[in-house]
Amino acid sequence: MHMHDHSEKRIGWVILFNVAIVIAEYIGGLLSGSLALLSDAGHNFSDVLSLIISYIGERFSHSESTKRHSFGFKRFEVAAAFINALSLCVIAIIIIIEAMGRLGSGREISLGIMLPVAIAGLLGNIFSVALLVKEKGKNLNMKSAYLHLAYDALSSVFVIIAAVAIALTHLAVIDVAISLVIALMMLWSGLGVLKQALHIFMQGVPDGIDFQSVHNDLVSLDGVRSVHDLHIWSVNSEDVFLSCHACLEEKQDSDQINGLIIKANGVLKEKYGITHSAIQFEYAGICKAGGVCCEK
Repeated sequence: MHMHDHSEKRIGWVILFNVAIVIAEYIGGLLSGSLALLSDAGHNFSDVLSLIISYIGERFSHSESTKRHSFGFKRFEVAAAFINALSLCVIAIIIIIEAMGRLGSGREISLGIMLPVAIAGLLGNIFSVALLVKEKGKNLNMKSAYLHLAYDALSSVFVIIAAVAIALTHLAVIDVAISLVIALMMLWSGLGVLKQALHIFMQGVPDGIDFQSVHNDLVSLDGVRSVHDLHIWSVNSEDVFLSCHACLEEKQDSDQINGLIIKANGVLKEKYGITHSAIQFEYAGICKAGGVCCEK
């Protein structure tokens, strides 16, 4: 619970810093005429939205289970990550459309405003990334929030490079080119998180777990003849669940069954990190063709 509260506080501070960055970059972008700076402001605005959603996600995902929601609200974490990633992609597309419209416009850019604001934005982003760097591996929700910030820090670097390049070459098109690079980075990272979130929503086998390997390990347990109806899925990016039917070679007493359950759960936890399992043991007699649990 302490780690959970710690994450929430860090997200709260990062939200405040990013609100300040958004305001500064948006005003700076309007005054300077820099699309790259406005793109960075848009990216930061998506950060604020994603962090607010992440904050809500952290609170809800740790709520206790109820009779109506037996898994609790663990999947809220994935929903938050999905919304965050989707917002990132939408903003990226808007920036791309705006950039294409500005090609060949030759709009004047005030570097005296663009460069200082970009540097301030970078410093704010670096501080935000530092606050969340230890939280990024916690779950998909925190990974999504961290990615927003990391890519925004990188986009701020590109804005600074654009300002310097424009000062040296007087080519305003560099501003448009940099905004396109920022947008494509946003799109790439957003699609990656969307893919992970959709995989969890579709109850896919979690990354890093080989389905056939799990099946073989369960079948190799002494006394197990076959395993069928094996399902491996997760409700969020941390908790992996497994359920299956295991047909036994011969009738066994309750102590033998309990010993088999302990062995099975031990293998699942040690090799695959699976700590939530439901294994239904059946005698070979009811697993024959035509039986209620016949193998598929």
